[in-house]
Amino acid sequence: MKGKICMITGANSGIGKATAKGLAKMNAKIVMICRNKERGELAQKEIIEETGNNNIDLLLYDLSSQEEIRKMVSEFTNKYQNLHVLINNAGVMLKKRTISVDGFEMNFAVHVLAPFLLTNLLLDVLKKSAPSRIINVTSAAHKRAKMDFDDLQSENKKYRLFTVYGTSKLGEMLFTYELSRNIEGTGVTVNAVHPGIVNTNLGRDQSKFSQWFARKFFKSPEEGAQTSIYLASSPEVEGITGNYFANKQPKESSEESYNKDYAKKLWQVAEKMTRLKI
Repeated sequence: MKGKICMITGANSGIGKATAKGLAKMNAKIVMICRNKERGELAQKEIIEETGNNNIDLLLYDLSSQEEIRKMVSEFTNKYQNLHVLINNAGVMLKKRTISVDGFEMNFAVHVLAPFLLTNLLLDVLKKSAPSRIINVTSAAHKRAKMDFDDLQSENKKYRLFTVYGTSKLGEMLFTYELSRNIEGTGVTVNAVHPGIVNTNLGRDQSKFSQWFARKFFKSPEEGAQTSIYLASSPEVEGITGNYFANKQPKESSEESYNKDYAKKLWQVAEKMTRLKI
């Protein structure tokens, strides 16, 4: 990975930090995208100290804001000519329905609209840097979800965390598969990852018992990062695209995630919500 530039969103903790650390050990140049300055700088310092790799950059932006995504892409492209790996890892899991600065339900904003906008804005530099790779960190929670295009913002039904979270991850799966079709032949690949059930900061709003259970029985962030690291770095997956991976193996995702009509419709909705073509 020496000479490769890898951008990782949500890189200050959990799977994102473990992924950044793993790729830094391989001598990749890491660009960490973090929201919180203090936590981001602490994670950056830790990664440099533990890996001996000084090529760890930190960009401070909140990806729930489309304006900040655009500013971040502008800063990145002013500093860098290439991008070889993009890992859309940032996530949220909120007990109460929360609205982003742009007026969208937060799970949908962070898991669907943010990767959609960020990836599309970076596509030109990814194509220029080909062969390059996009990795979307999703979840097996998508398998229990159904897309409701009349209620993408979770306004019409009682807000249930795992239902809304799973639906947003299904949206991310649909985006992954549609993107793979759209960029076929460009030298850029895109795959989705289920990291497993991992004890991360995503569960910080859960009950004390749930947090204890997670610490005792769930995967560590380092274990959860292994498939992302594998997809970012392994020559075994060169050219492989449009797949869903778990434990470093391609798996079947839900039947609904393969619905091409849904994928096209969601893409069109996301284009409007992000003003991508304006």
